[in-house]
Amino acid sequence: MSDLLHPPKREVFDVRAMTNTDNKGFVRTVAEYRPTPYGLYMSRPAVDHPRFDWLETWLLPSLGLRANIFHFTEGYRSGQRLYLDVGRFSGPDHDGCWHAVDWYLDLVDVPGRPLDLIDVDELFEAHAAGLVTTAEATEATEIAVRALTGAAAAGDVQTWLDSQVGDRLTWSDRS
Repeated sequence: MSDLLHPPKREVFDVRAMTNTDNKGFVRTVAEYRPTPYGLYMSRPAVDHPRFDWLETWLLPSLGLRANIFHFTEGYRSGQRLYLDVGRFSGPDHDGCWHAVDWYLDLVDVPGRPLDLIDVDELFEAHAAGLVTTAEATEATEIAVRALTGAAAAGDVQTWLDSQVGDRLTWSDRS
């Protein structure tokens, strides 16, 4: 087993309190939440992260995806556009909170290149350790394959995401 083995990462997005609680229990102030019929947009500073200073996220429950833009500081991952987490995303609950469970698989978007699927080994190790069920691992794989084939057919992942939600997912650095 890898030294990186961990349970699925869980986060809470509290729209009323304007906070985002990560899997380690750190509560961060959110600058903007935008609920829509198809998901939740969040924008917040990343004041405690050494590689990026701002995070934008779209939780897209029907797609099983969380699309992120990390605004990296100089010298980190230049060229990366979107970073998609595969998992179960839901909300709002009775308290107005949204929830994320990350199932390990990630897709990295660098414009001009096909999406890159990463962390397959983490999913297999988590399944072998009983941290995710066979049904969850299967669903994660199906979500990743659907995103990979959809993005390839559409020409890029942003176009595919927009077509799936029936709207244009906007970002602070996009019109």
